[in-house]
Amino acid sequence: MNSLVNRKTQFIHLGLIDYQQAWDYQASLFAKILEVKKENRDLPVGQQKQTDNFLIFCEHPHVFTLGKSGDEANLKIKKENLHTINASYIQSNRGGDITYHGPGQIVAYPVIDLENFFTDIHSYMRLLEEAVIQTLHLFGISGGRIPGLTGVWLDVDEEKRSRKICALGVKTSRWVTMHGLAFNVNADLNYFNYIIPCGIADKAVTSMEKELGQKQDMKAVEEILKTRIAELFEMELI
Repeated sequence: MNSLVNRKTQFIHLGLIDYQQAWDYQASLFAKILEVKKENRDLPVGQQKQTDNFLIFCEHPHVFTLGKSGDEANLKIKKENLHTINASYIQSNRGGDITYHGPGQIVAYPVIDLENFFTDIHSYMRLLEEAVIQTLHLFGISGGRIPGLTGVWLDVDEEKRSRKICALGVKTSRWVTMHGLAFNVNADLNYFNYIIPCGIADKAVTSMEKELGQKQDMKAVEEILKTRIAELFEMELI
């Protein structure tokens, strides 16, 4: 293995944190990794530095976020009325359309240099989905994918019943990633009624709590998801 390849990944749990604060934090890590890569370009191999990797977990207060390719018309409540549902709205630089974040949802932000793992964005997205699918399986929920759509879905073979349990939206530059996934564990699904989730009008949204009929232990689900991500990416979590 190339001596510059670094599979060590620092796991950071930010708890319940404002979306903009978490974005600024991961953006600072993202910028530092890019700076090392930029410096390495001008250095002989023996002087180049390894790049760091981070896996951030958190939850956000109620917030609707719009991806850079999204349509603001998919927000069905007027922005001036968001305070009535204790929510905010932010335009993000991730891919994808509009989504919701809130308490009871695991948000995972891998800020990693894919050159430490593999250089394939498609594989990156599919492995994040796979980590969620494997986590759900341990709770007796059968998750899967729908061709042409990102995220993790239930009842994927029954078009009228299929529903999303995990959304994905990422940003990459020079193989460095930020943003990530939002996995509904105990999320308040009523908030999805204020948007057209991911711009898909004919698909419902669900959560582990709704599917299993009771609130789930967030820490237990987080631990399994964290382990699955590490195993699939062959990370060494620190």
